[in-house]
Amino acid sequence: MLVDVHAHLTDERLLPRLKQVLSSARAAGVVRVVTCGVGPEDSMRALGIRDGSVRVSLGVAPYDLRGYDRVIEIIRRNRHLVDAVGEVGLDLKVGTRESLQEQRRAFSEFIALAKELDLPIVIHSRNAGKLAIEQLLAEKAERVVMHAYDGDVSAAKRAAERGFKFSIPPRIATSEQKKALVRRLPLEALLLETDSPWLGPERTTLNEPKNAWYSVEWIARIKGVSPERVVEVTLRNACEIFGWDDLL
Repeated sequence: MLVDVHAHLTDERLLPRLKQVLSSARAAGVVRVVTCGVGPEDSMRALGIRDGSVRVSLGVAPYDLRGYDRVIEIIRRNRHLVDAVGEVGLDLKVGTRESLQEQRRAFSEFIALAKELDLPIVIHSRNAGKLAIEQLLAEKAERVVMHAYDGDVSAAKRAAERGFKFSIPPRIATSEQKKALVRRLPLEALLLETDSPWLGPERTTLNEPKNAWYSVEWIARIKGVSPERVVEVTLRNACEIFGWDDLL
């Protein structure tokens, strides 16, 4: 009973063989995948593949905000099909298209939208983890998922104390930062994600939802608990933050 809370099933490397990807995920015990639409066109593709085992979050890349207002319209129009707002947030990687001021303004709109619609919000915070957490706290965001968080662990610990969840990708296999994050945060603050087709256990690996097991195994090893315990708690965490009651 694994839940991959963040993947990109509409990516051109996965979508043409979606049936095979989902079949492999089910065989590995993944019962639900949240696929993320990034931008208006991708958001519509994501809605087109939603079903019982594939759920949808819709957002926009902070480093390319073109069409973000259309994404907001799509979310409003399809509220009954949307499980989360995001990924949205801040990105300070060198060479990003948008200024921090523009990113903050759009981020505020999405935070307000998630609160208005009573949806969780999924956060992209590359090289901007502490800033994203500060803005989320200041604007009283609720039901927050920090996706593939790469920032300061102390800031993450403070956020976890406020109820934020942190989704851990298979890249933990080769990332000391992800290992340190898991070491410092309680199991009750963790979720599983793959970010497929990115963030596989190795940089050369084309990632798929079936690889959520890598996250389970590494979390269990670091926490000194059984994989079954990790599955149990992360499933409960996912159902709590997404408001699902059909998996428990």
